[in-house]
Amino acid sequence: MDINYDAGAFNGPKGNAIPATGTYNVWAVENIFYYVFPTKFLGGNFGLMTIFPTVANGSLVADFQVPTPGGPTNLGITGGGFGLADLFLQPISLGWHLKRWDIQVAEAFMVPTGRYSPGASNNIGTGYFGNHLQTGTTYYITKNKGTSANLFTDWEVHGPRQGTNNTSKTPGQAVTDEWGVGQVLPLKKDFSKLLQFGVIGYDQWQVTANGGTIPLGPITAPAKYLPYYSVHAVGGQLNYILPAKNFSLFLKYEREYMSSSHTLGNTIVFGGAWTLVRPKPKPAPKS
Repeated sequence: MDINYDAGAFNGPKGNAIPATGTYNVWAVENIFYYVFPTKFLGGNFGLMTIFPTVANGSLVADFQVPTPGGPTNLGITGGGFGLADLFLQPISLGWHLKRWDIQVAEAFMVPTGRYSPGASNNIGTGYFGNHLQTGTTYYITKNKGTSANLFTDWEVHGPRQGTNNTSKTPGQAVTDEWGVGQVLPLKKDFSKLLQFGVIGYDQWQVTANGGTIPLGPITAPAKYLPYYSVHAVGGQLNYILPAKNFSLFLKYEREYMSSSHTLGNTIVFGGAWTLVRPKPKPAPKS
């Protein structure tokens, strides 16, 4: 899965753009491996997943105007780098396929294996451990399952991250959702080729205060006074599906239309998925 996030604006705590020039751009290639065991647990399918290696490349060039006792001051910020990002492990994943519902719950954590050094301008990793409690739900609106509504949620809890001047900050917990409403159309009468399209979006909120301290020039300050952030986006997605070959391609674009204490930009995601089934399913008996 290839992801690009590009932003050229930053909104303040009240959702209004603050004086700033520059851009923030990051590319990431996520290699995702998923395994589902043949036996079931609690009536559902049990699986595990890992995202590694993730190759990331980013750049940040920004000039913010901040108030100081002597008047507004321009704060120039530059950063970026190329390398392997953090390791994401999902050792517990349970999924149930019901008549009109598909439901999944998962527990995952992020290990800060990516390059991180306090104050460095080429960091790739986050510098902290993270715990992720996730859910995924699909409701099939029509009996033939051609029309569906989908919701994914992720509750993030972060560990401490070392900063400059002997400071340490624990980012506040965050909740993310991704939603979509889609329709499948057969490209061939035998349903060997399918096209799925729909409206999608995502939302993210910081829900608890930051912990620890942050550097402010020669002094430090409690991180709990930093404003909470949020961001909201909407867009569209296309999926090309070959059911018999267990193969699909996808492309989606989302534009952020509102944010607070956060950048405002665009997200592009594309990639593919292939499932290897072992042992191969037996063909249906001929009538």
